[in-house]
Amino acid sequence: MEKPAKFGAQDVEGMILAIRGQKVILDSNLALLYGVETSALNRAVKRNQHRFPPDFAFRLTAEEDKILRCQFGISKGRGGRRYPPNAFTEHGAIMAANVLNSRQAVEMSVFVVRAFIKMREQLLNRAELEKRLADIEKILLSHDAALRDLYQKIRPLLLPPPEPSRKQIGFGVREKRARYKAKRKRS
Repeated sequence: MEKPAKFGAQDVEGMILAIRGQKVILDSNLALLYGVETSALNRAVKRNQHRFPPDFAFRLTAEEDKILRCQFGISKGRGGRRYPPNAFTEHGAIMAANVLNSRQAVEMSVFVVRAFIKMREQLLNRAELEKRLADIEKILLSHDAALRDLYQKIRPLLLPPPEPSRKQIGFGVREKRARYKAKRKRS
C-alpha cells in the first residue's frame, strides 16, 4: 500500500476557494487530502445525502465549473470530469471525514478545520483593519479641512507687506509739454 502524502496547513489553505460567498474545498482536493479516490468520496456522500444539507455541500453549476476550469487550466478532454464537482464547506468537510471513516480522513480533517479557522480569523482581522483605516481616513479628512482653513488665515501674513506709496518731498510743477515741430525744407 502506498504511503499517504503529507500535507501541511498551508497546503490545505491553498485548496480552499471562495464560491457563492462561502469558503469551500472541492471534492477532488478533499479526496486527495483524505487519501481516497474522488469517486469513492462522492459515492460516500451520495449514500449519506441526509448528512449533507446545502450549507454543508453543494454541486457547482456548469457556469461555475467553466470558470474554475478557465482559472486552473483543467483539461476538458479525454479523462477529465464529466460533471461539475461538489464543493464542501468547513462542516461538510468534517462530515465527509465521518462518512469515509478512514484513519487518514480523520487525521486530515483536523488540518482542514484549522485551515478554515485560520482563514476566518484572517477575514475578521481584515475587516477590523478596514474599519480602522476608515476611521483614520475620517480623522485625516477633518484635519485636512482644519489645515486648509488655517492656511487660508495665515497666508496673508506670509505675503510681503505692500510697498508704501512714496510721497515726493518738495513741490512739483506740472506743465503741459510743448509741441515742437520740425520744419522740413522744401527742395
